[in-house]
Amino acid sequence: MSRASYQELLEAGVHFGHLTRKLNPNMAPFIFIEKEGIHVIDLNKTLVKLEESAKALHHIAKSGRKILFVSTKKQAKGIVERLVKPLGMPYVTERWPGGMLTNFHTIRKSIKKMSNLDKMSKDDTTFSSLSKKERLTIVRQKGKLEKNLGSISDMTRLPAAIFVIDI
Repeated sequence: MSRASYQELLEAGVHFGHLTRKLNPNMAPFIFIEKEGIHVIDLNKTLVKLEESAKALHHIAKSGRKILFVSTKKQAKGIVERLVKPLGMPYVTERWPGGMLTNFHTIRKSIKKMSNLDKMSKDDTTFSSLSKKERLTIVRQKGKLEKNLGSISDMTRLPAAIFVIDI
């Protein structure tokens, strides 16, 4: 796995921070300098923390536990989906389901409901016996659940780590 270099971080603009008036005191050790009312982030410290994070994620993935990737911004949705899907890790690129971490039991119920609707739509005898309106309702409900929860359908328990692409 290739690691980021100082030059790559510089070219990507990682060093640009927030306005000085929006300072979070916990970020103070990572600020290199203040220039024209904007904080400049120390890329050397960023590289060290990036390496620590990569090692931690490597150990979690190596142990077989799940890492949840979260990206809801339009620019990163496709990239995250394309890169994470082959890994078999769960990801969220649509709306964040409320209570996903704090009320996971309810989310599991919704995932189970989605799989039941999927089975029902594949079973022609059950599906054809329903009225047109009921079938349409089931198809719409299944589509909505698939859009929001389809990428986490194989998650049986809470993830070991969450990797947030955009905050």
